[in-house]
Amino acid sequence: MSADYADLCSAILEQCFGKVVQSVADCLFSATTRTLSQIVSSTNFSRKEVGLALSVLIKFRLVNFEPSKSNAYLPEYSLRREDVICLLRYSRYIHLVQSKYGNVGASIAEELLNSGSDTATSILLKCLSNGENKSETAESYKNILLKMIADHYIIKSPELITSEEGDDLVPRFLTNECDFFVPPIIDLQLLAKIQKGESTLSNAQDSAMVWHLNYDRFHQEFRDDIMKIAIERKLGENAAECFRFILNIMYNTTDPWQRRVSNQVTYVEIKQTIERKSNNLDLLKHLDQYIALITDDSLGFLRKVGDMGGGQYVVDMESSFESLAFACVESVITERFGSKAARIFRVIRFKKFIEQEDLQKEAMIPAKEAKSLAYNLFQEQFIHVKVIKKAGGGGSGPAKAFYLFQIKTKDTVRMLLDVCYKALYNIIRRSNFEKSEHKGLIEKSQRLDSIVETMKERGESEDYIAEIVETFTPPECEILNKVKHRIKTLSKAELTLDDTIFLLQMYQHHCTTLPTGIQKFK
Repeated sequence: MSADYADLCSAILEQCFGKVVQSVADCLFSATTRTLSQIVSSTNFSRKEVGLALSVLIKFRLVNFEPSKSNAYLPEYSLRREDVICLLRYSRYIHLVQSKYGNVGASIAEELLNSGSDTATSILLKCLSNGENKSETAESYKNILLKMIADHYIIKSPELITSEEGDDLVPRFLTNECDFFVPPIIDLQLLAKIQKGESTLSNAQDSAMVWHLNYDRFHQEFRDDIMKIAIERKLGENAAECFRFILNIMYNTTDPWQRRVSNQVTYVEIKQTIERKSNNLDLLKHLDQYIALITDDSLGFLRKVGDMGGGQYVVDMESSFESLAFACVESVITERFGSKAARIFRVIRFKKFIEQEDLQKEAMIPAKEAKSLAYNLFQEQFIHVKVIKKAGGGGSGPAKAFYLFQIKTKDTVRMLLDVCYKALYNIIRRSNFEKSEHKGLIEKSQRLDSIVETMKERGESEDYIAEIVETFTPPECEILNKVKHRIKTLSKAELTLDDTIFLLQMYQHHCTTLPTGIQKFK
């Protein structure tokens, strides 16, 4: 992990949990594992404060612990660095759930995200006490919760193993994949009693079963959306719908996070599924052409590997995300250096190795301009130089060297990721600065809005309300509007950057052997 990512994680954790948790996480980020005593001595916080910070991080599944190899009674803590950036994606997770399960699902997801992890009964109690969806019953909340578990959006945390060896042992957990999505038993009558104060949560049958959101399931949806949107933009809606059905069939036999290519899908399976589930007559009529169109496209999302069953196809994740990632890289180069620089980058990528003289001819750019643009790309590490030396004649003359431009794909993507991390860190810091600099003005505006809303509910006259509103002077209004506009622009930039980071992370997962932190279940 780079220093830029460490700074970003530190800023995110400070924004979400405060200074103590940030310091503890920074301490864990700089080492593989640390004991409680080591964290206390490094952070200069009290043992109690560090313990509370660790409990928060563990509850939000950002820290793991296990017994020390040298002492089974001593726990060692490690930070799950890859998951820290997921804190920024909470709004995207809630939006996805809302689009699939409505406001009830969004309420459940929001409560789970706010609490980190919780029992099913406790989640339902919090949702019902909020009163956001007053028309919804406890049973509808229960049904949506069970549906989200069945669809793998919510996953059960590993269960605690009770030990008879003593209380001093480090807690151990049982991880059973077969048990991750078994629905809990929720007693609605007990739920009603708890709401009335006639019973407690400890009496619930699911009090030992803790649930949390399954990030990998959400990331699978985001990844599929990237591919479907790319096909829709290039080949049309029908081709995108066809590819959506292919992905659904693929997941029946393929691990969603298989790195390179999927298992084989036959034409017969695709046709039968579309005939059964789709009402798109145009797609049914021209299915052969749409599959051929996706297969022949330069993006390389689908590849034909055999003729059995009307044709066998695989979804080529490696080729797909290499195409998408380098389309993103070219877009960045175009924005920073212009279209001619992007053309030079494409020529080098196509040729793999090329000399300066050949580059200007292939790119059809004047020698001086091509040299300047190539130097700029080299300076920013988008391209690299490979030196090939050849010994001089008879051993007496100087060695001759050839300088070839090349693109190191992994290094280029890693460099761009670090740039995105740094930019995202700067956005967060700038947004926090704007909020703290104009804190008084923002709080005054919020108080005034609250007062006006209360007056409207009481039925006060419009003239009296207008008189109260006028206490906020025009210069203050102008400053506040500018601040709101800046914060809104920064928020949009944050979302866009996170989209780019996610795409480049998918490239690293599917096109390299780098550890990405993505597992089948977490």
